[in-house]
Amino acid sequence: MSTEQTASAETHDLIISRVLNASRAALWQAWSEPERLREWWCPKPWTTEVLAFDLQPGGAFHTLMSGPDGQTSDNPGSFLHVIPQSCLVVTSMLTAGWRPATPWLGFTAIITMTDEGTGCRYDVKVMHPDDATRERHEKMGFFEGWNCVIDQLEAFASKPR
Repeated sequence: MSTEQTASAETHDLIISRVLNASRAALWQAWSEPERLREWWCPKPWTTEVLAFDLQPGGAFHTLMSGPDGQTSDNPGSFLHVIPQSCLVVTSMLTAGWRPATPWLGFTAIITMTDEGTGCRYDVKVMHPDDATRERHEKMGFFEGWNCVIDQLEAFASKPR
């Protein structure tokens, strides 16, 4: 597995690029079906409830993550762009129907999937409105958390179904 990760103060972006040992079709299926998404979406032992999932531009994307000690993380947002088996763009800055939001952590994530060798290149670019938000996200454990979730996605998507 190759992993690249970068943070850029100039662009307010956090980036992860990995080659996963799973097909693009299986990764897309794990991403595009709410009952599958909940299986890998947040670092274990946390769990995910999918409250809204309308996979189209302007459609709701709302998850509620729950920790083992009763902690929760409520994450309403929306899909901005969807190209099946290729690209998803999600944001916490807007909710369903393009309604402006005031999220606790504002960002837009671009996830792309392209065939590479026998696996799939999985690129994540998380854009923030300013340096302070990017830095806060990084200090919260962005790279550890998102890489953990990507590991879970890879394991889930590579299982025969």
